[in-house]
Amino acid sequence: MITLNLKRMFSPPDLILISHRGSNPVQIEKQFAFFRTGFDFANIAGNTYIGNGIVKFLDGDILYWRGVYELLAQGKTIVKFVPASGAASRMFKDLYDALQAEQQLSQKAKLYLEKIRNFAFFKDLKAIIEENGYKFEEITADFSSKIPFEFLLEEQGLNYGNLPKGLLKFHKYGDEMRTALEEHLVESARYAKSYDGICRLHFTVSPAHLEKFKELVAQVKEKYEKRFSINYQITHSVQDPSTDTLAAELDNTPFRDKNGDLLFRPGGHGALIANLNQIHADIVFVKNIDNVIPEDKLEPTIIYKEALAGYLLYLQERSFKYQKEMLENKLNNADLQEIIGFARRELMIRFKTEHPTQAELLQKLHRPMRVCGVVKNEGEPGGGPFWVTNRKGEMSLQIVESSQIDLNNPAQKDFMTSASHFNPVDMVCTYKDVSNNLFDLNKYVDPYTGFISEKSYEGRTLKAMELPGLWNGAMADWITVFAEVPLTTFNPVKTVFDLLKR
Repeated sequence: MITLNLKRMFSPPDLILISHRGSNPVQIEKQFAFFRTGFDFANIAGNTYIGNGIVKFLDGDILYWRGVYELLAQGKTIVKFVPASGAASRMFKDLYDALQAEQQLSQKAKLYLEKIRNFAFFKDLKAIIEENGYKFEEITADFSSKIPFEFLLEEQGLNYGNLPKGLLKFHKYGDEMRTALEEHLVESARYAKSYDGICRLHFTVSPAHLEKFKELVAQVKEKYEKRFSINYQITHSVQDPSTDTLAAELDNTPFRDKNGDLLFRPGGHGALIANLNQIHADIVFVKNIDNVIPEDKLEPTIIYKEALAGYLLYLQERSFKYQKEMLENKLNNADLQEIIGFARRELMIRFKTEHPTQAELLQKLHRPMRVCGVVKNEGEPGGGPFWVTNRKGEMSLQIVESSQIDLNNPAQKDFMTSASHFNPVDMVCTYKDVSNNLFDLNKYVDPYTGFISEKSYEGRTLKAMELPGLWNGAMADWITVFAEVPLTTFNPVKTVFDLLKR
């Protein structure tokens, strides 16, 4: 349905373009309302900590929950979902600075040259530099040369500055060099094999790099299948164009390029909820492409992944039992109090009243569920687990990014600075209901948790909108449980120097 406001805002050719892209005109109208009003800051109601929103497994618990995973995962389909579409350009910021004309090398740029032999991409870099007629030893010793930076980052060399992280060589094991994608294959073989013997992984990639991902998978898949005596089923998807958001002028009118055409921009990682919605599985592990541990230090990751999944399946099984009893009206008051206690203590659900009705209780249990690993806060940038109150006055556990917090509000800022834990994007999800039907994940998004920033295009400033983040607003209405995992399971590669950590 095309409203009067849309007809005023867009020409008939605009509306045809919007339709051909699969975009929802009414949704676009709502987005432009957010350009005018802005998005809500998170309303943090309190910090989480062990015993208050965060579960801590004791040694015996870990062994138990791993056993539960082994038992309850029988007959279930497991998928590992890996967001992998972002380019690695920010990872090399310090090295891009070295390409600036007549600029002295920073200490970090010098460190790159000093440690260049320690990187997994060293042999490839040395080979391509020498193929182009340069003497590698001479140019890496010459702090005025741009060659070691150009041939790493730019198209005439390895082009690492323009490739996604999944295609970059991260770790070396003697003469073997592994990309981030390969490390996910190795890790998944240890805990994500389904009942049918297949290890399923799904990578979200950008259209520009889809073929390169497929080429890499074709090169390495058989190698790891033989090593682990496993069959991989590796699939890919790209961000659906219908999830792109329109850019706006600073006066909140539609932004148009120099040809007068509307400008669509990717909606951020929150758009990937549409990709996740297409994954039909019983258990889905979600982990970022750059969070991979060298294999010799992988054991704690395997242990806790299995423990988190076991705990999730236990919670789901109990929830299903109680939902069936409520649907069959087999409950007395004592039974109802037992379910309310389970919901509060183990599912961390907060009700608006002291005595929720059976209908309210059933509605709260009938939702997708996730268990999120969190690590102790040691100053890492990014999101953390908090108790948050939404627009309806409902309190729940949420992952909140620092950009969602009103830093001009002393109380809200204090919650952030005093947070005990950090979210490393380490989740196990299940989104089948008690009747074994898949939930429509689009129904559990909080649309008021997006983000607006200023960007530049064709030399002009525009307002860009990102959709509610995948693990923030896009999962805001899921049942969320936090569990502490060791810091050793968290090894993100945010800068090139993180590749030197072992």
